[in-house]
Amino acid sequence: MYQNCCQPYHTKEKNAETAEKLMRSRFAAFAIPNGAYLMNTTLPAKRKFHSEKELQEWGEINTWKKLEIISTPAINQVEFKAFYDDVGGNEQVHHELSIFQKMGDRWFYVSGDFLNDN
Repeated sequence: MYQNCCQPYHTKEKNAETAEKLMRSRFAAFAIPNGAYLMNTTLPAKRKFHSEKELQEWGEINTWKKLEIISTPAINQVEFKAFYDDVGGNEQVHHELSIFQKMGDRWFYVSGDFLNDN
């Protein structure tokens, strides 16, 4: 499954063809974790707001369970829920509407709005 879905993106054999595929590959990069991939797929102008080390650590301290794509309201938007257990073993849900931008033949993560399920 990983070999067919995300590994070709993580190994730079190919670029994600859609924002949704990039979102799926980024979730997998948190689960592995692969902070370098997460940084490299963040829009270059936004990288100053992130740290490869912090992305790597967030992947390491959590146990990533499942990604659920809720919708793709626009070609550059993906609403998703990421299910994970935090460092204390508590079940968490990260619900976000992410914005992506295509530059050349590559998609990049730009930003996301956290959505409240209450």
